Formats: sequence, C-alpha cells, structure tokens
Amino acid sequence: MKYKAVIFDLDGTIVDTEHIWRSATLTLIANKGFVLNADMRHELQQQLQGLAIHKSCKIIKDLTQTEDSVEDLMAEKVKIASSLYKGGVQFIPGFVEFHAKVQQTSLKYGVATNADDVTLKTTDEALQLRRFFGEHLYNISCVAHVCKPNPAIYLYVADKLGVHPRDCIAIEDSAHGIAAAKDAGMTCIGINTARDERQLVRADSIIQSYDEIDLQQW
Repeated sequence: MKYKAVIFDLDGTIVDTEHIWRSATLTLIANKGFVLNADMRHELQQQLQGLAIHKSCKIIKDLTQTEDSVEDLMAEKVKIASSLYKGGVQFIPGFVEFHAKVQQTSLKYGVATNADDVTLKTTDEALQLRRFFGEHLYNISCVAHVCKPNPAIYLYVADKLGVHPRDCIAIEDSAHGIAAAKDAGMTCIGINTARDERQLVRADSIIQSYDEIDLQQW
C-alpha cells in the first residue's frame, strides 16, 4: 500500500454536525438583532465552513458590530449548539463501514479537528469516538489553538502517528481543511458532504461518499 496513515477531519467528514453549527450561527446572529438576507447567509456559510469557533465568532462580531466579546460569543454559540446536539447527532453515511475497512489494513488513523475541547468532548460523548480512534483524537488545543487552514494540527497528528506527512491521506470537507492538509504535504481526498465542490478544488480527489474510496488504489 502506498500510504501509511489516514487522518480524518471531524465535522462534516466523520460527524454530520454542519447543520447544527449552521443553525447555531444563525441563531447567534439573530440574537444580536442582525438580519441576514439570502445572499449574505450563503456568503457567510462559505466563509465559516471549516473554521475554528474563535475565528468564526470574530467574523460574527465584526458582522453584527455587537459589544459582546469574542469569548462571550463563543460561549453562547457552544451553548446553542450543545442544546441542538441533544436532538441527535449522527455519523456521516458510510463512515463506520469505511473505518472498518481501514482497520483491516496496516494503515494508522487519527482525527485532526478545529473543534475546541468542549465540542470534541460533546461529540465524543454522543458517538463514542474513542472506540474508533482510541487516543488519536486531536484538536486545536494540542497546537496552541492554531486552527486550519494553518497545517499545524495535521503535522501534529502525523507526528503522533509516527508517519511522515507525505505518507498520509487526509479526508476533508472544507476549503480551509484541504488547505491545511495540502500545506502539511499530505494527499487529500475531498468528500462532498456539503454538496459544494467549490470548497474542494484543491483536493487531489473529490468523492461524493465514502463508498467511492478504493483503499487499494491509495
């Protein structure tokens, strides 16, 4: 096999939470008394996809001109999202089956996510991520909160797996994530869960679902 490790993004790649964070963003903005038209909503969605919560809340603060601090906005957004998690969060279709195939190979695997500690903990508790990845669940607190598109988290996970970045495949769903993986020197598969291939143009390969990945090819 050509590669030695598969590194997964989390939101939108392993877990179907994009709708939760989108709803949390819109609720937060509405709470600040700001009204988005359809074009603004679409542009904001493009801008925020794959961003860490600190950066997304900085953008929301600038947009709404609220007096709330970025930290206050982060806390409010996490609280909104946590309440939505209770309504149910699920794996991206095909992930569980694909992970089982990876386990049958010699590939190492881990997670590299922009999620903060609270979000990662909430997701882990909801779906028991550690039964899939053990200790290899890494988020931006591992790299001093330097978030994608900076490659730091991908380089960190590769090091933890003991694999050179050039021998890693990253699976991503956003432009920011793909930029991070590519700048880390990795091969990247873009999975089109957001149904917007414009986000995936830098990926080495674009797929619509996990069943399109042929591990023997990679």
